[in-house]
Amino acid sequence: MGTKTKPDLGFWSLWNLSFGFFSVQIAYALQSANISRIFATLGADPHSLSYFWILPPLAGLIIQPIVGSLSDRTWNRFGRRLPYLLFGAILAVIVMALLPNAGAFHLAISGALIFGACALMFLDLSINISMQPFKMLVGDMVNEKQKGLAYSIQSFLCNAGSVVGFIFPFVLAAIGISNVADGNKVPDTVTFSFYGGALILIACVIYTFVKVKEMPPKQYAEYHGIDNTPTDKKEKSDFISLLIKAPKVFWTVGLVQFFCWAAFMYMWTYNAGAVAEQAYGWNHTQGTQVANYQEAANWNGILFAIQAVGSVIWAAILPRFKNRRMAYSLSLLIGGIGFISTIFLHDKWLLFISYFLVGTAWAAMLAMPFTILTNSISGKHMGAYLGLFNGTITIPQIVAAVLGGTLFSMLGGTNQTNMIVLAGILLIIGAACVFAIKETYAEAQTNTDKTPVLEDI
Repeated sequence: MGTKTKPDLGFWSLWNLSFGFFSVQIAYALQSANISRIFATLGADPHSLSYFWILPPLAGLIIQPIVGSLSDRTWNRFGRRLPYLLFGAILAVIVMALLPNAGAFHLAISGALIFGACALMFLDLSINISMQPFKMLVGDMVNEKQKGLAYSIQSFLCNAGSVVGFIFPFVLAAIGISNVADGNKVPDTVTFSFYGGALILIACVIYTFVKVKEMPPKQYAEYHGIDNTPTDKKEKSDFISLLIKAPKVFWTVGLVQFFCWAAFMYMWTYNAGAVAEQAYGWNHTQGTQVANYQEAANWNGILFAIQAVGSVIWAAILPRFKNRRMAYSLSLLIGGIGFISTIFLHDKWLLFISYFLVGTAWAAMLAMPFTILTNSISGKHMGAYLGLFNGTITIPQIVAAVLGGTLFSMLGGTNQTNMIVLAGILLIIGAACVFAIKETYAEAQTNTDKTPVLEDI
């Protein structure tokens, strides 16, 4: 069966495909910048902080392939991927309203921590359920020539949303919202930030439903070379079979992903404490209710926003590289240097340099893996493969979370900045692993019709 080449899409069509990513990333930014702060405020010890991050990627590891596979077979009046976006967004809004209130339900410290851990699991899960459809929509509807641009737009919107989410608590504190709270309650700056993020998420999901129209089944089959004959329908498509038939690029990109996502897991877990130590003279014996820790936690959001700004700028530069692997590796190397440099800086403003550099790695992590992968797999199992590929994000986070407390103790057990340096080393290892990647489609220069030559999967 011949495969029709998908037509070029206008800029605003590409924009609308990914616009909702902006709001999803606000939620993700609020989570990554504030969760360790929330758990520390609730009473968690630094040695156990990473363990609270185990459940979210574990749930994602199980659910994401299921969501991807189900969405491959979903066709209804609302679309193919969009129903899952709606479900994930509704769940995220509910959890965002509950999570920051974990300390306000008059639970014992242990009860509040357990409630918070479960809420975090559902928040991360719902964010990922909302996030995956946007990656799948690009794979479904954008031709290979435009995928680099489409994922760059997605990266830009992702980082723009990150900036909003990261600076939320800082801005609220600046306008007079309380940044400290009694007992084990979370400050109002954090609570109201989660409420605001939930409202923006609902608005953007409505926009996406109005603006995006997915391909009907017959048209999708024509553009993706799917032969819906009885023989084709009998082809095995269970997860084990798909993994066995996965192109080599699935595994080599996954190797790079392992080191990258482990590195960022340690940033999300330990960065608030590291900033407090490096720039605010805080140490863990003071506890987390003191003003300098909470101020540092707000500044942590600002640094994450600087990382996002660096990501936005670097995402615009990445398509200009002729050698994709070189761009990918260089991005991770620069990000690793950024992490390592934090141990030498004790001024909160100078830390801008470090996190701007870290943004280059984040930009590459958001755009490169999915561009490479979706150019190497067929449209028939696109959702299932992207769901399985989520394992290259969740498994390293699980491993990093399980080992976090042990590694923290091995590195002295008192200075959380050491874990940020470790993150930098992991990124540099990932940069070296990039050169194991061999893309499996013919380059555009050698394909006059711009149709990719797909590896048999």
